[in-house]
Amino acid sequence: MTQSLSAESLSADVAIIGAGPVGLFAVFECGMLQLSSIVIDALDEPGGQCTALYPEKPIYDIPAIPAIEAGALIGQLEKQIAPFAPRLLLGRRVVSLTGEVGAFLLGTDAGDRIAVRAVILAAGAGAFGPNRPPLEGLSAYEASGAVLYYVRRREDLRGRRVVIAGGGDSAVDWALALRGIAASIAVVHRRAKFRAAPESAAQLDRAAARGEVELVIPYQLQALHGAGGRLATVEIADLDGRARHLEADLLLPFFGLSTDLGPIAGWGVALERHHVAVAPATCATSLPGVFAIGDVAQYPGKLKLILQGFAEAAMAAHAIHPIARPGTALHFEYSTTKGVPVAAQGSAPAAG
Repeated sequence: MTQSLSAESLSADVAIIGAGPVGLFAVFECGMLQLSSIVIDALDEPGGQCTALYPEKPIYDIPAIPAIEAGALIGQLEKQIAPFAPRLLLGRRVVSLTGEVGAFLLGTDAGDRIAVRAVILAAGAGAFGPNRPPLEGLSAYEASGAVLYYVRRREDLRGRRVVIAGGGDSAVDWALALRGIAASIAVVHRRAKFRAAPESAAQLDRAAARGEVELVIPYQLQALHGAGGRLATVEIADLDGRARHLEADLLLPFFGLSTDLGPIAGWGVALERHHVAVAPATCATSLPGVFAIGDVAQYPGKLKLILQGFAEAAMAAHAIHPIARPGTALHFEYSTTKGVPVAAQGSAPAAG
């Protein structure tokens, strides 16, 4: 794969906005139909949330793979799409879409001009960032690394006193994952019931009963105490305002992500609860030539699973073929029959 770092004028059959697992697999599905792809993502490396948020978190629902860490999954997808030589434009956002089906022109905040016949939105829920707790002096602790919203390597937390705040999947999963690594783990939540997957919540209860994790409930974050960005204690308070101090080297606040579709929301595609409405059979949006797959797509019965996003990538690619190759019949063949073809060259529209 080729990553571009300077503004360019480029062309391809399909622009894929989002380099998460579903966006990367869309490169494969398009490539199997001899359609070339350019992938654009705001992050500096491919993988989306799998890379940025939880590269060491295991994923269990990829068919034929009993378990694989998120970062390793991205590595395998990169190998899978390498034969198609997709162009990756990383660290930039798509800010404009003009033209029409079969002849679109996209612009990025880096000044790129990208001419394509069709567009696939695989942007997850859009650009994302953490919901930050409203604590005085928070930025100093963020700058020193005493407050982290993403854990890239569990080993970085070895021997440290960790306070985790939150009651969702991220809080529970990391409390379980850091057992035997962190010196101590305290989970602060404002209510006794966690919003995580039932089996994960049950595992947390068992871990607490064994003394592997301390459940500090019902409490909420109140303040951070330390000096020079070095954290000493996390002050918490119960619902009656009674305060308590937890010794800590590190705070992991997991209060979810704030997401933003950005300019995509102004392109004229129909939206449904901050997601892009699509036709289930083709993943087509209300804007001809623009398709949406993965978490950003919404339709009746939609499941936010990577494996469903993979299937949507295949449906979108097949729906795009008559746009990119008008008048050319598509003879469907299984990959076991046709193998992996060489990426199409010279068939994309000229850059404007």
